[in-house]
Amino acid sequence: MSLLHNRYDFVLLFDVTNGNPNGDPDAGNLPRLDPESGCGLVTDVSLKRKVRNYVELARPDAPGYAIYVRNGALLNEQHRKAYRAVRPDDAEVAEQARLNPKNDAEASKLKAFMCANFFDVRAFGAVMSTGINCGQVRGPVQLTFAQSVEPIMPHEVSITRMAATDAPRRARGEAENEEDQRTDRRTMGRKHIVPYGLYRAHGFISANLAEDTGFTEDDLALLFEALQNMFDHDRSAARGEMTTRRLIVFKHRNALGNAPAHKLFDRVQVRRSVNGSVQETDPLGFNGLPPARTFRDSTIEIDRHGLTEGVEVMELA
Repeated sequence: MSLLHNRYDFVLLFDVTNGNPNGDPDAGNLPRLDPESGCGLVTDVSLKRKVRNYVELARPDAPGYAIYVRNGALLNEQHRKAYRAVRPDDAEVAEQARLNPKNDAEASKLKAFMCANFFDVRAFGAVMSTGINCGQVRGPVQLTFAQSVEPIMPHEVSITRMAATDAPRRARGEAENEEDQRTDRRTMGRKHIVPYGLYRAHGFISANLAEDTGFTEDDLALLFEALQNMFDHDRSAARGEMTTRRLIVFKHRNALGNAPAHKLFDRVQVRRSVNGSVQETDPLGFNGLPPARTFRDSTIEIDRHGLTEGVEVMELA
């Protein structure tokens, strides 16, 4: 397995229909919003979670592809595995609540173990300096928040259920009060949805940092596979239909890169279209066009004219 020798930058476009792509727990699980522009947001943490879940499904029990941040995992116990490998004859490793490397050489071995065994540590990095200390790793793969191309208008939908939580008072032989008499026993609820939103995120992959963590070409292929397919294995009633629509990758000839990332990202433009015809729009108002409701309402344009020598454009989805 060869390490990376090229820098990569990529644009990820995905959409949601009648779902909540990333609820905000501090706002009653409303879809996340930029309050100034009205555009929807999906955090980088949410996207990384979906990548982790896909890798766990695609490489179950495969050596080197365990997931460090997984549901129900105790992070200190993940760290303890590294100490057991580095100190196989130390009986205290299994008992101590706090462990620290004895010297720089051992610290390097502990971090190397975590990178070699956990895909997400190798890719995204991790802060592992808790009670059982394995240090910190800066990962080569970084993602931005995703932002919707257009402003979104979240809807609050009322729902009911036919089953009651408890029996009425009278069924238990108790006296009803006035509230019982006027209350429907079916519990009312709320769901927050985005009718439609096309979201855009940017990603960066550093060959220099990949050398530090051992992130390989095989890992890169798995990452791109996950970005293309992760929503197919993340269905839920809350998230509706989410789909990766485009994964546009800029591959640089060398490790340092041949062009600034922001100039490459500017070459990817999302434009509104009506019946296949591109429409001129302003950034927020869209000149009176009806709101987008399907991916067919958008056109993705990639400007390849005058592309910097040493940069290759790859459309993976």
